[in-house]
Amino acid sequence: MRLRLRGKHGAFITNSERIDAQLLDACPDLRVVSTMTVGVDHIDLAACAARGVVVTHTPDVLTETTADFGMALLLAAARQMGDAERYLRAGQWRKWRYDLFAGSDVHGTTLGVVGMGRIGQAIARRAALGFNMRVLYHNRSRLAAGIEQDCRAAYRTLDELLAQSQHVLLALPYSPAARRLIGARELALMPPGSTLVNIARGGVVDEAALADALRRGHLGAAGLDVFEGEPAINPVLLDAPRVVLTPHIASASIPTRRAMVQLAVDNLIAVLQGRPAITPISA
Repeated sequence: MRLRLRGKHGAFITNSERIDAQLLDACPDLRVVSTMTVGVDHIDLAACAARGVVVTHTPDVLTETTADFGMALLLAAARQMGDAERYLRAGQWRKWRYDLFAGSDVHGTTLGVVGMGRIGQAIARRAALGFNMRVLYHNRSRLAAGIEQDCRAAYRTLDELLAQSQHVLLALPYSPAARRLIGARELALMPPGSTLVNIARGGVVDEAALADALRRGHLGAAGLDVFEGEPAINPVLLDAPRVVLTPHIASASIPTRRAMVQLAVDNLIAVLQGRPAITPISA
């Protein structure tokens, strides 16, 4: 990465590449870093700001697609679709049984959304209007009353949300304060048989504690699109029951990925041509 960026004025990256102070010092000509992501935990924003490097990202264009996926992952986990497909492919299906992969209902239940930004709000609207769910949310700051009304969502503390929700969906941005926000204590607060879905960042969840809660049967199911060490996956998750695992693809529809690429390119060109970035982000 460092060799490729030496002498370059702009960098187009994804979350597979890291931009830190050491790399920036080795590439003093760099003027702009355009990442084809919303999250920027792979970029040292303070180091970029100190060196006058503009950082841009791709919000908004992936909101609805990611919200669709969040609901799909919730449904797949709650209804045990992953285990059911593996069972079928393994040739184990012999006859119909009334209790075969009987999971949890989603409609008419309570969903707790942790992280009520653009994506969290889009998920809340889908849950409330499409699935008749009661929606609770937790956020760093409470939303304006009009937004709460639009999303049909009620604010709770994190502990209250965990204790009152049959399904919990994580959609918050990553920060050091959010690392392992959901650990053994928090999982224990969730009702027996409940579902946890993570489309935020893998580091938000203590993966060993999650796997243990699934093995013990306290959690009914989990759906994970992000992992702390991705692309490496913690073996305890691969061995855990009733968990649906996907390779960080929440925004992966063809139209949305095209829009993300276009916005990232437009940001890059704008800065290199001396114009303001379209969607900059600061430390």
